[in-house]
Amino acid sequence: MEYLNTSLLESIDPAEYQRTHPFPWIGLEGALTDEGYRALLASLPLASQFEKDFGYGRKHGQQSHDRYTLEWSPERDPELPKPWVEFIHECLGERYREVLCNLYDAVACEFRFHWHYTPRGCSVSPHCDSPKKLGSHIFYFNTADDWDPAWGGDTVILDDGGRLSPRSAPRFEDFPAPIRASSLGNRSLIFSRMPHAWHGVEEIRCPEDRMRKVFIVVINKASPGTRFLRLLHRAVAR
Repeated sequence: MEYLNTSLLESIDPAEYQRTHPFPWIGLEGALTDEGYRALLASLPLASQFEKDFGYGRKHGQQSHDRYTLEWSPERDPELPKPWVEFIHECLGERYREVLCNLYDAVACEFRFHWHYTPRGCSVSPHCDSPKKLGSHIFYFNTADDWDPAWGGDTVILDDGGRLSPRSAPRFEDFPAPIRASSLGNRSLIFSRMPHAWHGVEEIRCPEDRMRKVFIVVINKASPGTRFLRLLHRAVAR
């Protein structure tokens, strides 16, 4: 089974993506194949596997980002259902990596993967990501069968007009004209890390028995060694 709709991802124009205001981002419908999305949705990791990430202070006085988290890396490999193992291996493949390197105009990149389940009353305060990141690709896993859009859950793209220091703690109301990237069903969001790439998630208002569920591919800057190997691979491929 193929999980990524690679043809859709490869159809994104990197130059157009880079010109997007207020910073490079694109919301996608169908970045996963229909069959792949259904398989991943039906086999989401159990909440009992997650760690509580609540009440931890953030830099610059920003409100804590409260949620349950599960991390995957080559060093940290939790037991996962077969579809998720296959999907992660596909994400580690050359075609997906090439798509993201092209979008970020990077020779190479490194991945980290995690799931976030967010309960009622929690939020992701406005922030800019770490400089070590190139960006993120967020896959959403709430559907019309279990989620009301009135409960929130969209990632909010925020434009500070270059006014605010990334080392500050603004509120959502400090940003005019927020853009909400739709998060219901087989949708995902790719965005770039930049000094003023503010984003967040407003307070979740779901019932106690529901949670916002996302899987995030974090795209980090590659180490010098990884960049060298990538250039060598390209040279040999020619």
